Amino acid sequence: MSDESDSQDRPRTRREARDVGTPDDDGLRMDGEDVETPVRGIPVMPAPAPAVPLEDEAFPGFDARSIPPRPPHPADDIDGLSTGDQSAIREQWRAARDEIGTHVAHARDQFEQANERINQRTGRNLFLAIAIGLVFGAVLLGSLLFNKVLFVPIAVAIGVLATYELARALRAGGRKIDVIPQMVAGGLLIVSGYFAAPWLVWVALFAAVAFTVVWRVIGQMVEQDGRTYGAVIADLTVGAFIQVYVPFLTAVALMLLNRENGEWWVLSFIAIAVAADTAAYATGLAFGRHPMAPRISPKKTWEGFAGAVVGSLLAGALLGYFLLHIPIWAGLVLGAAVLLSATMGDLGESMLKRDLGIKDMSSWLPGHGGLLDRLDSILPSTVPALALYVLLSSWMVS
Repeated sequence: MSDESDSQDRPRTRREARDVGTPDDDGLRMDGEDVETPVRGIPVMPAPAPAVPLEDEAFPGFDARSIPPRPPHPADDIDGLSTGDQSAIREQWRAARDEIGTHVAHARDQFEQANERINQRTGRNLFLAIAIGLVFGAVLLGSLLFNKVLFVPIAVAIGVLATYELARALRAGGRKIDVIPQMVAGGLLIVSGYFAAPWLVWVALFAAVAFTVVWRVIGQMVEQDGRTYGAVIADLTVGAFIQVYVPFLTAVALMLLNRENGEWWVLSFIAIAVAADTAAYATGLAFGRHPMAPRISPKKTWEGFAGAVVGSLLAGALLGYFLLHIPIWAGLVLGAAVLLSATMGDLGESMLKRDLGIKDMSSWLPGHGGLLDRLDSILPSTVPALALYVLLSSWMVS
């Protein structure tokens, strides 16, 4: 009896607990499965009951067949193409792209080579010169078409800058020129061309020449640099020439602008001069073989002059008839007059630059040189344009 009671009261051994399948004092199951040993002081929670799916009339049972199939990914299947076909298409696109890039690079190289040959033959960047010419032409055309008063500040700015350009070029050639007084006097002279009576413009010219001459004489007296009498007279003459060549001829253009329908005459004589210059340039570049004045301007040819004749006469006839409303013969006269004045102005400025030992008056306008390099044919054309306006007034059709 004592043995049975002792065996019941004593704790079971690990072997006995393993055989029975109950957890021992250490919290380990002896049936071959380990259970988590609880932390001392924290009761062991019973295992949760297995989940029972909710299924009733409100929540019917889930049917996996009701799920639509997953759509194919664009990267996996494009219009039913396999991965190999897609790779082939990508390779074809890459090859076509590389071929197009090769053609573009080849065309760019050919364009640059052709542009370089043109630049070497013409001595300037032709495409850049055309772009700048179009911009200036658009500005002048817009000012004349919308309101001719807008052309006045443009003409004043161009005239003053051209005066500065010519004065600096002559100073570099050894002449004593007072740049600031030349610009001030020139600006006032240009403004008088539009706002003053014609006879006052002549008075303004005389005043501008006198002002620059007196200024130079006083400056020479102050400096006392030992210049000879002949050199001083040459300085005074050149200073007067600046006022006549740039500001006064610009003022004549504004005198024409101020008259009735004067904006169309200004536009016409500028267009004729540009047409003559462009035709001469293109014809001389393509067919020029016989120099016109090799000692003054070696690049000017008789073939280019023939092209200028055709271009100026054609432009004069068309502009005269359709824009100025004058007879065709009068337009031809206008074209011929502008052609002669433009040619003389171009040759005159070429002779001046050769005397100064320079190629261009300045480098302000890439592809063109300076302002005077573009105004050399326009400025002298103001005089015949104004004269023909007065003479052909009786043939104008309003």
